[in-house]
Amino acid sequence: MRLTADHVRVTVPATAGNLGPGFDALGMALGVADEVEVRALASGDVTIEVEGEGAGSLPEGEDHLVVQALRVALDHVKAPQVGLHVRCVNRIPHGRGLGSSAAAVVAGITAARAMIAEPEALGAAVALKLATVFEGHPDNAAPAIYGGATVAWQDADGAHASPLMIAEGIETAVLIPGSVLPTKQARSVLPAQVPHLDAAFNVGRAALLVNALAGRPEDLFAATEDRLHQTYRADVMAAAMSMMAHVRSQGLAAVVSGAGPSVLVIGEDLAAAGLETGEPDWARGIGGQNWHVVHTVERVPGAAAQRL
Repeated sequence: MRLTADHVRVTVPATAGNLGPGFDALGMALGVADEVEVRALASGDVTIEVEGEGAGSLPEGEDHLVVQALRVALDHVKAPQVGLHVRCVNRIPHGRGLGSSAAAVVAGITAARAMIAEPEALGAAVALKLATVFEGHPDNAAPAIYGGATVAWQDADGAHASPLMIAEGIETAVLIPGSVLPTKQARSVLPAQVPHLDAAFNVGRAALLVNALAGRPEDLFAATEDRLHQTYRADVMAAAMSMMAHVRSQGLAAVVSGAGPSVLVIGEDLAAAGLETGEPDWARGIGGQNWHVVHTVERVPGAAAQRL
């Protein structure tokens, strides 16, 4: 496979995994995105520039996730490896359950797709399989690639995903705290087994959530109940649990976003409920944190690339 573009720009959205009951399966793209610009170099050098989240702390060479994913994608289609200059403008908060690592992986794969002669060789289905090898589960990578909301699963052939219908009028607002929680720590507190009744409960709620998103917003509150992961993580994300309880006490469908500690709210007319983008006064101090809100009204598109 030949490289036919040596300068590309990619945008990839933040994502919320799980959506409450859909553990490691359901996900949704959110209204904040990273931007990555990649130049192919004649030399074998790799240079990384990072602006925003992770500046000064992320790897600056071959260990950077964007570079790793791009290399894997080029190898997958037997394209030549080249030197790289990568500039990342990171707007997705790190360690907050907003899919920042999935966004980096998807950005690398999407950049490779834009650089090769036959982009369809790295289409969405292939990109998801490659990204899931990095992530271990596809619930963040799927909406980062497809946009909107998705349901994803894995079998012997790898990861798969299907876009979900989101009815007009359904919005999201994500409440982002100042604290961070590494995904590895959040997953480490989950039990190896759960009661059969709790598993059955989540199956029903996840199915209800798919239906609610498609046009029954009155069911969103019940549809976002969970017994598989949120309560088990309460001790390592006390602030998130406090905020989720506060928002749900107002009758709004709130869940922990991915592995936390951000909190996702799904519903209608969320600005009227005090969930406009910004730092609302009412949220200050809940769980000992100050919270920033990102309110998204329209369906968020998935990763996109432009040849420069």
